Amino acid sequence: MIDLSASAVEVAPQLLGAIIGHDSPEGRVAVRLTEVEAYLGVGIDPGSHAFRGETRRNGVMFGEPGRLYTYFTYGMHVCANIVCSPPGEASAVLLRAGEVVEGLELARSRRPTSKSDRDLAQGPARLVRALGIAMTDDGAALDAPPFSLDLPASGTTPDPSVVRTSLRTGVSGDGGREPFPWRIYLAGEPTVSPYKKHPKL
Repeated sequence: MIDLSASAVEVAPQLLGAIIGHDSPEGRVAVRLTEVEAYLGVGIDPGSHAFRGETRRNGVMFGEPGRLYTYFTYGMHVCANIVCSPPGEASAVLLRAGEVVEGLELARSRRPTSKSDRDLAQGPARLVRALGIAMTDDGAALDAPPFSLDLPASGTTPDPSVVRTSLRTGVSGDGGREPFPWRIYLAGEPTVSPYKKHPKL
């Protein structure tokens, strides 16, 4: 069992292979996570939304662990994180990519521009769209309907030999540099998104 009150850096690798599900009036979609990124809190992680303290935008990060923290990026895409650490410490794991394992037809209808099933949830904005997560889900608990978070079934936990780390994708400034190798993914998984260095690094 994952202790979501632990640091995001500790929680992130344990989420690989876990399944996040969302029930909506349209039906259920579930995604097996293959790529995540960890972000820490105030004064620790310059790549984190919480680095400079609590605001109206990032308030959920400072709350109870096990909740969704959603935000807009580029003014058009929604991304989703799982809040970790005790209240007040503000760490979270960004859900970067995964494999749709339930509700494939519904996920396809939500991602009509997808070229193949492997890229339905390949990237944080695509994953959110496939699952049907919206900004209004900010603060939603993952242990209560309409969401669920199920750990890998016994005997299916990813082999540690295929777990890889890298710098985080598209993060600018110091947060995108060597001290923060907190992108964690499963090597060889076709659903993992390609690493992209921020143009200013």
